[in-house]
Amino acid sequence: MEFNKIEDLLEKYFQGETTIAEEKELKAYFSSPNVAQHLEQYKPMFGYFTQVKEQKSTQEPESFARTGEAIPLQTKKRNVAWLSIAASAVVLLGIGTYFYTSEKNTAPVVAQSELGTYDNPEEALAATQKALALLSNNVNVGIESVQYIKEYEQSKNKIFKQ
Repeated sequence: MEFNKIEDLLEKYFQGETTIAEEKELKAYFSSPNVAQHLEQYKPMFGYFTQVKEQKSTQEPESFARTGEAIPLQTKKRNVAWLSIAASAVVLLGIGTYFYTSEKNTAPVVAQSELGTYDNPEEALAATQKALALLSNNVNVGIESVQYIKEYEQSKNKIFKQ
């Protein structure tokens, strides 16, 4: 009956659903000498966890550097005040840069009286003809593309009879 319970606990362990008490029970079972033959393969894994837990470092940090071993990590408290000040400075720089560049890119304001007025009627006629010629060229391009669409539609209707 105990083997079935251990197998169920192992299944839950590998699914990540065990509690701490169940994990302690697994570690205790695998550290005992009477482990079932078909569960022997898991014994080194649980033995490693207990072995690592018992290990303690006796060296000083300076000796780690001399011997070339890994230096144990030390957690640091971050100073939240400096972090918020730095974030505020970055935001202000971003806003300032945006306004500085947006003012340079704006076109100068033209007086209302200067928009589209010509003193000479011949200049006005030439400018109007130029604008209409550009518009006509773009409309002609659009009409040519409609002709291609009509030709495609006819070909499609010949191939796929409806």
